[in-house]
Amino acid sequence: MKNERKTGKVLVLVAAVAVTVCTLGMSGCNTVSGVGKDLQEASDNVKDAIEN
Repeated sequence: MKNERKTGKVLVLVAAVAVTVCTLGMSGCNTVSGVGKDLQEASDNVKDAIEN
């Protein structure tokens, strides 16, 4: 009985960690994508300023 409770707690902990890692991973991809867009826009603005 004790081993079953311990196994259940370990599974819940593993699931919670997995969900947390996935959530952070997805938000990280979103952030990197946003930074890339910001850098591209800044590059375009600098290019326009040099040309004009």
